Amino acid sequence: MACAPAGAQGIRDALDILIKKGRLNPDEDLKVVVLTGDGVAYDIGLASTSGALYRNVDFYYLCSDNEAYGNTGFQSSGATPFASNTRTTPAGKMNPLGELFYKKDLFEIWRSHKPPYLATISPAHPVDLINKFEKAKHYKGPKLFINLSPCPPGWHTDPSHSAKLAKLAVDTGVWALKEAVYGEISHTIIPQKFKPVEEYLREQGRFAHLFQPVRQEGVISQIQSFVDRYWKGIQG
Repeated sequence: MACAPAGAQGIRDALDILIKKGRLNPDEDLKVVVLTGDGVAYDIGLASTSGALYRNVDFYYLCSDNEAYGNTGFQSSGATPFASNTRTTPAGKMNPLGELFYKKDLFEIWRSHKPPYLATISPAHPVDLINKFEKAKHYKGPKLFINLSPCPPGWHTDPSHSAKLAKLAVDTGVWALKEAVYGEISHTIIPQKFKPVEEYLREQGRFAHLFQPVRQEGVISQIQSFVDRYWKGIQG
């Protein structure tokens, strides 16, 4: 979990040596792929990832982001959003808010290294996803894809609502669909009219404490303002 990009470099180096020695046909176009969750991508494996970016290793890095450490009981990670209820940030009398910190911006952490291609994707927008993978294959070097992955057990939602939630995240502006080529950002899907963030929060049990037993208006407004500031900066 802590050093998958280092392993990716070993595999990439071995493939390149085989190609150089004529033992592997370059036309086979073998790709090195790291599959990971947000706990590794945002926290545990960040150091080795930064090293791979620095060395310009040619690999794909796919992060399935369910915004918590899901395999150990849904504990808070660097990807956990502000005010979310998790096993390690439980909302209660001592802390009615839940998670006290804002989510890390993994996209910007990667972008600061100026790799060839980065993208955010969503299961609710498959054509956008396909177009981004098609574009990424033309670049040699590190390529990042962050997928917002609704997690029914951790988000306390109905599994059948996962696609709806993923779409709602985009429609409310919580999850921006974008890409960056050598640091230059463009947004691939921008809703014509954004829905209130509250619609997204209400769908999830991990944010239920913001509405019951007492509505935390200040916190809800703070989350909405955070999203609004992002899009205001994009739109000038």
